[in-house]
Amino acid sequence: MLFIYLLTIGFLAGIVAAIASMASLVSYPGLLVALDPVTANMTNTAALVATGFGTLASSLKEMKGYWQEMARYAFFQLNGAVIGGYLLLMFPGKVFEKLVPFMVLFSGALLLLSGRKQAEKKPMTSVKKILNYLGLFIAGIYAGYFGAASGVLTLIFLTALSDSPFVVINAMKGLIGALANFVALMIFIWHGRINWGVAFPLAIGLFFGGYFGQKMIKYLKPAWVRWITAFFSVLLAIYLGYSAYK
Repeated sequence: MLFIYLLTIGFLAGIVAAIASMASLVSYPGLLVALDPVTANMTNTAALVATGFGTLASSLKEMKGYWQEMARYAFFQLNGAVIGGYLLLMFPGKVFEKLVPFMVLFSGALLLLSGRKQAEKKPMTSVKKILNYLGLFIAGIYAGYFGAASGVLTLIFLTALSDSPFVVINAMKGLIGALANFVALMIFIWHGRINWGVAFPLAIGLFFGGYFGQKMIKYLKPAWVRWITAFFSVLLAIYLGYSAYK
C-alpha cells in the first residue's frame, strides 16, 4: 500500500512539476506523513531527479538545437545548488522555514508579471542580463536548500533571458531543475539522511508524471501555465505558512 501511495503521489507531483513547476506541493506534504521535515526534504530532492529524466524523454525533439543554450543557464543554477545543499546541512533551522511561504507567493506574482513583459519583450541591457543570470544562481541556492517553488523562479529568469519557444523554455526549466536536485543529492548522500525505500517508488511516479506532464504542456497556452502556477503558488504558500506558524 505504501508503494502504491508513493507511486501515485510521485505521478501527480511529476505532472504538477511539468505544468506548474510545483512538484513539492504534492510530494513534500506526502512525505511528511512518514518522515521528519529535514529527511522528507532530502528524500524529496533525491526523488525529484527522476522528473528530469521524464521531461528529457518527452522533449528530445523540442530540445534539438537548444542544448548549448541550456548548458549556459545550467552552469549558474548548479553552482548555486552546491551552496544551497551545504546550507541545508549546516542550517536546517526554523528561520528560513518561516520565510519560505512569502518567497513562494512572491515567486508566483513575479511569474505573472514576467508573462506580461514577455508579450512586449525588448532588447535586454547588459545589466539586466547579469541580474537574470544572478537570479538563476540564487534560484539554484534555493533549490539546493529547500526546493519548493524553485522551478517558478527558474522559469521567470529563463523567460527573461531566452527567446526560445515557451515549450522549450519549460523543458529547459525541468531539466535544469533536475540537475540542480542531482547536485544537492550528491551532497545529501554523504549526510545519510535520505530514505531510499521511500525515494525509489516516489521517483518512479515522478518519472512517468514528468513524461506525461511535458506532453500536456504542448497543448496549453503559456498564459494558462502561468496562471495555473500562480494558483498552485498560493496553495503551497498557505500550506507552508500553516506548517511554519502553527
